[in-house]
Amino acid sequence: MSGSIKVPAEWVKAVGAFRFPEETDRRLRWLMDQNNDGALTAEQREELASLAELSEELSLLRGEALSLLGDSHA
Repeated sequence: MSGSIKVPAEWVKAVGAFRFPEETDRRLRWLMDQNNDGALTAEQREELASLAELSEELSLLRGEALSLLGDSHA
């Protein structure tokens, strides 16, 4: 898909600043720690995989938004 659209810079800044809610971030860190210890259930492994995938996608979106803004807004 080609072309471009105009969006407010504040919207792009908001996307660039988006983070998991603190509770979700704590849960992800806990699951990663448990995984490192080999102590996850199958259900917890699925939850970790889902959160890790979402975190990766979010990081990519944030990176794209920040690149649109340029380094001065990072």
